Amino acid sequence: MSSILTTPPSVEPLTLAEIKTHLRITHSDDDIFLSTLISSARRMVEQRYDLAVTQQNWSVFQDQWPEDGIFHLPLYPVQSVTDLKTYGDDDGAATVDPTLYYLDAVSRPCRLVLRRGRNVQAPGRRVNGIEIKLVAGFTSVPQTIKQALLIIMADWYANRGDIDPGAFPLAAKLLLAPYAQTRLA
Repeated sequence: MSSILTTPPSVEPLTLAEIKTHLRITHSDDDIFLSTLISSARRMVEQRYDLAVTQQNWSVFQDQWPEDGIFHLPLYPVQSVTDLKTYGDDDGAATVDPTLYYLDAVSRPCRLVLRRGRNVQAPGRRVNGIEIKLVAGFTSVPQTIKQALLIIMADWYANRGDIDPGAFPLAAKLLLAPYAQTRLA
């Protein structure tokens, strides 16, 4: 399953003012640096925990329909599925009728489920023959995620270049633990 970010977040989960308050910074010398820290921290948390912290649009591709009719979506939370298409061998797209599937947004991972007894067109393309367009992200970012981001940014700000870029402080890991998924190899 391949995923492509089609519309990135238009806002970050924290404002520059919130970051500066947390870090007790009153000058504007580091404003650009701090702005890059928030987007970098958000992206790393999203990547590590398969999250969409703020609203963003994605296209998820699959080669064929799953045998059980259930797609496990790679992001959490999913707000909506805006389109489901199959592609023919000539790369022509056919939209799947929304009455033939539904979104299980409660489960983690979220699932797109084909309704039983409904016929759906098989994709003609052997690779990436099915495209699921979706909107992912929290409608209101949980406070624990915001706090974890502030802790990560404070650590990065205080230890510029002196730490492993993939390392998160223990307090941030503990705050993010409820969002971790157990994966079996």
